[in-house]
Amino acid sequence: MRNNDNNNIEVEIEALGKSIARLTEQGELHTTAVPGLSLFRREEPTEPITGMYEPSVCLVAQGAKRVMLGDDTYVYDAHHYLITSVHLPTVVQIIEASPEKPYLGLRLMLDLREISQLMADSNLPPPRTQQSSRGMATGEVTLPLLTAFHRLIDLLAEQQDIPILAPVIQREIIYRLLVGDQGARLRQIASAGSQSQQIARAIDWLKGNFTQPLRIDDLATQASMSSSTFHHHFRSMTALSPLQFQKQLRLREARRLMLAERMDAATAAFQVGYESPSQFSREYNRLFGAPPLRDIARLRQMSTAE
Repeated sequence: MRNNDNNNIEVEIEALGKSIARLTEQGELHTTAVPGLSLFRREEPTEPITGMYEPSVCLVAQGAKRVMLGDDTYVYDAHHYLITSVHLPTVVQIIEASPEKPYLGLRLMLDLREISQLMADSNLPPPRTQQSSRGMATGEVTLPLLTAFHRLIDLLAEQQDIPILAPVIQREIIYRLLVGDQGARLRQIASAGSQSQQIARAIDWLKGNFTQPLRIDDLATQASMSSSTFHHHFRSMTALSPLQFQKQLRLREARRLMLAERMDAATAAFQVGYESPSQFSREYNRLFGAPPLRDIARLRQMSTAE
């Protein structure tokens, strides 16, 4: 019976890959008509790049990707999904891809309010045990999860059905995640008043206010925790201290300002909350591997070469 399940999973992975390949023939990213669903294709491995993962579930039908969060590393492929329950700054790299066997993947954004609603409406079975409180994890792909995602992608061929059927299938996907091996993680984040939800709210506040001076005591008070408890739970979920988290948000926004709005380094530094351009340059170099001027020149060169 187990071998039969494995064979069915392999068949479904192959079918899902063919659907993604067909829909991404025109480019590397396909933002679909299904809200929150994106498809990806790459025909060669990539260099590590910094990025912000939002609450989402990511599947791979072919190839593999590596995601680094602090000192933690997550690799996911056709048999493992990646789930992210809060906004997290990461370093990402596609590690398996070729023109013959391109990387083919998808991402579905998760709405924590919908998860809370499903938890309130349903008599869910108890969650499986969870080994870590990180806001990111990999889980084992199951046949019901694969088939639900495939049905969601199939809706793209009959787009008039999307408004009615997509929410139903997305609700099934959330259910599959909640009862799967990473379900406890989602339940914690979506449970009103839980410490995980309080940390998630603190992360949301930091995202919207990262240019302001960081006062850990104030954040801890908002989360109804002592400063030491808040610091511990924050690091446990994000693999970063609150200060490191804020620093990464600032540096990523400064990079965007210099690249997209052609702002000079000193102006960008002040704009995101730095008081010392030299400190900004040091920390920028540490995160992105080059000083601001050289890094932005390299990024512009890459974009003109493509």
